[in-house]
Amino acid sequence: MTEAADRVFLNGEIHTLTEPDETYEAVAVRDGEIVRLGNDYDVEFLAGVDTDVVDLDGRVLLPGFIDAHTHLTTVGRYLVNADLSAADSAEEAVELLEAQADAEEADWVLGYGYDESTWVEERYLTREDLDEVARDRPVVAFREDMHVASVNSVALEEFADAFASDAVPDGDVVTEDGEPTGVLLEAAIDPVYEAVEPDREETREIVEAAIADVNAKGVTGFHDMVRDSHAPRVYRDLDGADELTARVRINYWSHHLDALLETGLPTNAGSEFVETGAIKSYTDGSFGGRTAKLTEPYDDAPGETGQWVVDPDELAEIVARADDAGYQVTAHAIGDAAVDAVLDAYETEADAGEARHRVEHVELASDEAIERFGESGIVASVQPNFLKWADEGGLYESRIGDRTAETNRYPALLDAGANLAFGSDGMPMDPLLGVHWTVNAPAESQQLGVTEALRAYTLGAAYAGFDEDRLGTVEPGKKADFVVLEDSPWERADAIKEIDVAMTVVDGDVVHDAR
Repeated sequence: MTEAADRVFLNGEIHTLTEPDETYEAVAVRDGEIVRLGNDYDVEFLAGVDTDVVDLDGRVLLPGFIDAHTHLTTVGRYLVNADLSAADSAEEAVELLEAQADAEEADWVLGYGYDESTWVEERYLTREDLDEVARDRPVVAFREDMHVASVNSVALEEFADAFASDAVPDGDVVTEDGEPTGVLLEAAIDPVYEAVEPDREETREIVEAAIADVNAKGVTGFHDMVRDSHAPRVYRDLDGADELTARVRINYWSHHLDALLETGLPTNAGSEFVETGAIKSYTDGSFGGRTAKLTEPYDDAPGETGQWVVDPDELAEIVARADDAGYQVTAHAIGDAAVDAVLDAYETEADAGEARHRVEHVELASDEAIERFGESGIVASVQPNFLKWADEGGLYESRIGDRTAETNRYPALLDAGANLAFGSDGMPMDPLLGVHWTVNAPAESQQLGVTEALRAYTLGAAYAGFDEDRLGTVEPGKKADFVVLEDSPWERADAIKEIDVAMTVVDGDVVHDAR
């Protein structure tokens, strides 16, 4: 006699997102795995006395979303500090920071996520702005890409010695008439970020808040880019206590490589819920900071082509060392020159595709680079929510003009045979928003169909983490990680971002229920 299921989901529109996509009415789960797909009649045979029967009431069930690139502790900090992503102006950002300062007598006043490219007056926050918030304690406002930060006079004074060190290149502390403006770029942000890093207890609070938030957005797994954080220990603590409600793949910064080797944590080591992922590096910066490395100058900064955060020779050394030790490698590359540099570094290794080395962002890539992705098997790990900057008059147009339509060319990557994985970079961590943007992208060269976009946020992200055999589609034998939507994204393709998540299921357990 067939053993009863732990939980069955009936009366739904279940999309497997396999190739081709197949649909069913019902799915049964036992011990965290999918054991049967079919119509209601077939699946109901697995409903025993103790089986939890879930009536989907016509809702759409998909594989759970996997965010292939995020910074979860930053997502959590939006929740516990000033969330500046909603600010429509510098003045509104200052008001949000003032409210944070009044609400909490902390040593620092922190805000995350401002995006000046959406403001009428398109400018970074300055020391003068932030001095209005507080003159007796440091104030920091991080731009949403984390490649630009703004600080007040107290913070400038506190970090004066660090800013003067050899570790901070000239220009990363922005000046005007010889005086610092309070705007920091790239390496100048590092000492500030280290100073505000939460301790282990605070990190646990931030992680738990962030995971609850992203569970509510249908996220069942994510690849976290971790640097000098207590987050890996927190994930393992939560996993050990059976309290982790999302699967975590930890991509460690390159300077953690020695520690990983010493502790014997190779790529893919770990549990069902916490895995070691790739070794992470930078190449360039961001379009927001004009530090993305381009082959041709910025339209709004003639003669400037961005900067190397990690130069190609150093990157090649990191890749060779990590690859020789058997690690997957992933590198941030936004500008076309940076994308070429990462591909060059990877293609010196014979098994770059087998190792599933990754390039993060790939915002501006040449036709030749796109073909190289397809030929090499290297993963293109991209963020479709960045397409918000591709609108007329948006950030891309301001920075690179007519090259805007050449950004984020997901159809060309798929046509070339590239492995495409979607993530959010935490800006924000909301898969349906990312799917919406790529389905409704401003240029045809950026648009994917609903099924292709959903696959990149499920099976594509699973592949980037060597997890395609257990995650990413709804099939018997795979893990029961699901998202249930109130409406069909195929029927509401022009309003996917407005669709509500009704339920999120991880390992067969309901971790979010908003029905």
